[in-house]
Amino acid sequence: MAKILVTGGAGFIGSHLCEALLARGEEVLCLDNFCDFYDPGMKHKNLVNCYKESGFSLIKADIRDADAITRCFRDNEIVSVLHLAAMAGVRPSIQNPRLYYEVNVLGTLNLLQACVAHNIDQFVFASSSSVFGNSNIIPFKEDTPVDHPISPYAATKKAGELMCYNYHYLYGLSICCLRLFTVYGPRQRPDLAIHKFASLMKEGKALPVFGDGSSQRDYTYVSDLIKGILAALDFVRKNHIYEIINLGESRSISLNEMISTLESVSGIQARRQMLPAQPGDVSLTYADISKAKRLLGYSPDTDFRTGIEQFWDWFSQS
Repeated sequence: MAKILVTGGAGFIGSHLCEALLARGEEVLCLDNFCDFYDPGMKHKNLVNCYKESGFSLIKADIRDADAITRCFRDNEIVSVLHLAAMAGVRPSIQNPRLYYEVNVLGTLNLLQACVAHNIDQFVFASSSSVFGNSNIIPFKEDTPVDHPISPYAATKKAGELMCYNYHYLYGLSICCLRLFTVYGPRQRPDLAIHKFASLMKEGKALPVFGDGSSQRDYTYVSDLIKGILAALDFVRKNHIYEIINLGESRSISLNEMISTLESVSGIQARRQMLPAQPGDVSLTYADISKAKRLLGYSPDTDFRTGIEQFWDWFSQS
């Protein structure tokens, strides 16, 4: 039966996406390498609900392995690819840029090549708001020049967008590149600020606050994001296109406000350790989502405090 391939499907966003696809009756093939960037056991736990579904199957493989990708496409009737697999994180990419290039650029190339070889023309690529760098055009629009990435991670995501356009132009793939803004909610990766700070607060440890706490992020609740990704999948199924689309909340929250909200929801007073700003970190992200609304019917509706409450409920029980 025809399947949707979700790369990185055992991760935070990917596991929610697999569940949502299964809920609407799709056959899902999850590909993940269960790398040790964080505890692989957490990723298996993410898939507990998926393992119960007959329409779900899992392949453990690395997108850098071209032969494994070829076998995956050869042995399965794949009709669409939702490509989320990546090495994530701005700061770690500065420490190990080669790994980020190999996974995020060459891995994406392997998938695009496999799509061409197997006549698959529906491709959704998870890019990142980090490609905007320290843009002074606020809010961030899709047609804003993004030629000055300030981290290797951002550079690899921009490279992925360019390769996607190339394969749309040369081979006719219908592709949507989604620029995801900071995603949070249940199952969030432990290295991301909200989860990391929640853990430190619970342990009574100080929170490392880089800069003066005024940096801002466009926090996007995971269930809102998933609706946007599903809409993008439907969009590439119905249209022969190449589009770059922002998926965010279209509201920026300062680091100080994020910590204060965590304090209010958890009932725990945080201790802050003030540290110098980090290289590669942007000062602000803020999505213009008018294009997503127009093309995808995207309409995020989870306010930040509600999202933090739902995250904390999950965190307290995990």
